[in-house]
Parts: sequence; structure tokens; C-alpha cells
Amino acid sequence: MAYETIPEDISEFILQHIDSIAELEGLLIFHLDPQKNWTAEALAGELYIDKSQAETLLRRLVERGFITERTTTVTTYQYQHVSENLTSTVTRVADIYRQFLVPITHLIHSKPKSKVQQFADAFKIRKD
Repeated sequence: MAYETIPEDISEFILQHIDSIAELEGLLIFHLDPQKNWTAEALAGELYIDKSQAETLLRRLVERGFITERTTTVTTYQYQHVSENLTSTVTRVADIYRQFLVPITHLIHSKPKSKVQQFADAFKIRKD
């Protein structure tokens, strides 16, 4: 499928940094309100995913430098303003995602899984 509706720099950003729709939407939630602190439970509720999925998503966003983690009595997460360039890119991703939801969804789903993810998936217990 051609992704000519998505600017090349945005496609590359998504392919390099985003592994799932939940990750993209999580990043955009943090970007939308950069001063807000989120818990894994709150983000899980916002994204309609379970807490363990939210924790995995949050770890990935922390590892990629998009958000920061702060632990006091409760662990919270907040958008990390790294640079104007990155913030501008994420703003453009948000705008383009609203316009081209289906092509961006297809782009994310077309990414090959990493070897680590494929290995982890092999150990998932599934109901048959």
C-alpha cells in the first residue's frame, strides 16, 4: 500500500519510534497536555488497555526519551520537552494522524516486528 498522503519525515518518525497505535495515541496524550502527570492506571483507562499494557507502553516512551518517570509514593509520567524540533514533529504527527488515521494505522501495522518482540510473542499463552 502506498503512503503518499503521509509526509516522508512523519512516516520515518513513526517507523523509527512507534510500534503500535496505543503507543502513538499514548504519546499524543502526553503531548496534548505536557504539564499533566499520568499514572499507568490513568493512561490505561484513557487508552482502553489494561494496566500491564500501559506499563509496557510507558517504559517504551521513557526509553525513547518522549516522557519522564518520577517515583515518589506513586510513579507518574510526564511529557519530556527535549527540543523544539521534536515537539514540532510530534505536533505534526498529531495533525496528520487526525487527517490520515487509516493510512497511519496501516503504516504502523505494516512494520515488521523486531526479533525480540517475535521471540516474546512465541511465549504468550493463548486460548484456543
